[in-house]
Amino acid sequence: MSPGEFPYTRGIHADMYRRRLWTMRQYAGFGTAQEANERYHYLLSQGTTGLSVAFDLPTQMGYDADHAMAAGEVGRVGVAISSAADMEVLFRGIELEKVSTSMTINSTASILLSLYVLVARRQGADTRKLNGTIQNDILKEYIARGTYIYPPRPAMRIITDLFAWAGREVPEWNTISISGYHIREAGSTAVQEVAFTLANAIAYIQAAIDAGLPVDSFAPRLSFFFNAHNDFFEEIAKFRAARRLYAHLMRDRFGALNPKSHQLRFHTQTAGATLTAQQPDNNVVRVALQAMAAVLGGTQSLHTNSRDEALSLPTAESALLALRTQQVIAHESGVAREPDPLGGSVYVERLTDEIAAGAEAYLAQIDAMGGAIAAIEQGYIQREIQNAAYEYQRGIESGKTVIVGVNQFAQTGGTPIPIFKLDPALEAQQVERLRAVRASRSASQVEAALQNLESAARGPDNLLPHILASCEAYATVGEISDRLRRVFGEYQENAG
Repeated sequence: MSPGEFPYTRGIHADMYRRRLWTMRQYAGFGTAQEANERYHYLLSQGTTGLSVAFDLPTQMGYDADHAMAAGEVGRVGVAISSAADMEVLFRGIELEKVSTSMTINSTASILLSLYVLVARRQGADTRKLNGTIQNDILKEYIARGTYIYPPRPAMRIITDLFAWAGREVPEWNTISISGYHIREAGSTAVQEVAFTLANAIAYIQAAIDAGLPVDSFAPRLSFFFNAHNDFFEEIAKFRAARRLYAHLMRDRFGALNPKSHQLRFHTQTAGATLTAQQPDNNVVRVALQAMAAVLGGTQSLHTNSRDEALSLPTAESALLALRTQQVIAHESGVAREPDPLGGSVYVERLTDEIAAGAEAYLAQIDAMGGAIAAIEQGYIQREIQNAAYEYQRGIESGKTVIVGVNQFAQTGGTPIPIFKLDPALEAQQVERLRAVRASRSASQVEAALQNLESAARGPDNLLPHILASCEAYATVGEISDRLRRVFGEYQENAG
């Protein structure tokens, strides 16, 4: 089969990057909305072709900046967003109708997408033209990452409500980015990354169908997010295998008729877990090789990590070098001239078959258990990843797996590199801003909107219109999340 033909092993487009390069989407966000906005303008001025928003942990887990659980974490691993006021500042001077934005947010994805749509409307944008992706992948949070709020089944309801609402209101938006990235970062193998990601995809698709959505009404807006790890050829084969398996799942299992429903579109990020604090300049080489594997594997968009991320958030200089890495690959290597440069390689084709077969075996096992949610509730997927991570670490400690600068070719001393330092005053500034918003809004309007949301959560109504109305009244991320906590409760991990 050629590129652009079912089952899309060789790529989803016949001409791939000849027609259009992948989106260079650099992940960024820290401190307050103002600091992150300045970084976005800088990246856009340097040639970034899509924004990717990192949110801090309180925002991800539905806590406001002045909540006790947020202390010390405000703005630390991403930007702090507490209300519509922050979202307005985050995208100040950026025309949302003209830029593609990805938001890495899961438990509170419905709130953050509502805030984004609200800001776009206030800019005068046609929301039907908004283009971007919300990660919105809650199942991998229970598996590998931990920023969940609600139990899996009500969390799935929020996701299917978002699918239905977005299909009407923001039809060009990718309503989920089903993520293997964090599964791989937690220690999975390449085969497990493909298998568990597709198992989660099956759960989301079935949940949407069970909620009454025809598969072709939402499947073309599903997207994926994969890791680019160290084994160059294995990673290329992994992407090819994932496309093939997904195409057959959509056509043969779910009966999707639209070819766009068969096409696995994915974003790639280079592997954060492979970056080392020792000899950090080596990370530049790792990232370049991982990025090239993603491109040869046919990615639709790409983030390249910065050399200093094992030490801190990236400096502006390191972030620029990471972007330039993509630009050199795109414009100097010649890799974009051929749709599938490694198509026909005996080695790559064999690896593709092996990864596909291994993933299919896992999918059969998960199906036999009752699907991904049941496998998560039983701890099966988590245990498989933990065992793989343990074996990988044993390989490093024994020297069987070589990590340059760590267990071989190590050195002492060396010139330290500059690292990013977050201003500790930013947390207090965010808390002060949040309290000013609360003081200036209509308390009665906020309470009415939140009460309507709570009533909808207790019944069958779609939650998104009520979340959007709460955002319009300047209800905070924490207040909206707390109303849903009242109804759905909080998930407690089964330690067994």
